Amino acid sequence: MKFGQFEIDTFVEQEFRLDGGSMFGVIPRMMWQKMIPPDENNLIPMRTNLFVLTAHGKKMIFDAGLGDSLSKREQRIYGTDGVSSMESGLASLGLSVDSIDYVILTHLHTDHAGGAVRLDDGQFVPRFPNATIIADKTEWQVAMNPNERTAAVYVPERYQALKDSGRLELIDGNTELFSGIRAVHTGGHTEGHFGLEMESDGQKVFYYADIFCMAAHMRVPFVPATDLYPLETMEAKRKALPKIMADNVVVAFDHDMTMPFARVSEVDGKIIVQPVVV
Repeated sequence: MKFGQFEIDTFVEQEFRLDGGSMFGVIPRMMWQKMIPPDENNLIPMRTNLFVLTAHGKKMIFDAGLGDSLSKREQRIYGTDGVSSMESGLASLGLSVDSIDYVILTHLHTDHAGGAVRLDDGQFVPRFPNATIIADKTEWQVAMNPNERTAAVYVPERYQALKDSGRLELIDGNTELFSGIRAVHTGGHTEGHFGLEMESDGQKVFYYADIFCMAAHMRVPFVPATDLYPLETMEAKRKALPKIMADNVVVAFDHDMTMPFARVSEVDGKIIVQPVVV
């Protein structure tokens, strides 16, 4: 999809399943199951939608999915067989891991950063040999020192491989990464979580990762129970939603099963999400 001088494409890295209640927090099942019906184990289907931006002569991938280095325990947690479509997905866009100049990690949870590495003789090594890895400084610190709650989703050994490559770049909060491409610190989901706001020739695409992870999460109170600071998530939504609707922004969803791109409007106080066909 072209917008101004930029182009953004997407592919599905992997499908997985998580507990529906954990994805909607305090929202009762009777409400969220109308949008995403769960299976007999209360699990809902999700995807790791990855996005490749072509801008300023560079290829940038936003997050890296689950990857194929998951342990058996991680495969059970995410309800997946751990088979990644990273290489085939990139190939569908005429690209390879060698083509990527930047890997921009909105946060370091396994389903967003696991695919940034691969296993080579039992050791984690960077998957993208030519890419600079961009992550948030605060996020890096907490991910390298997980606690009892975060240990299941932060794996320091993977991140150490990125650091050892010498191509890790840590940003500090709100940062203009490139002209027209801005990292916006949100917090909420994790301490260092950020979204990406992109604009070219007046056309805008926002990728807010797990703040707006699916179309079903556009409403302010629809916040996953996994968010460390849910009130921060809600505040990030309150700030972003008016801009998204007023400026006809295309929103990119990291985990939606049916619409990786959508536009959002409000009719009679109700949030309306409509897919963008690309």
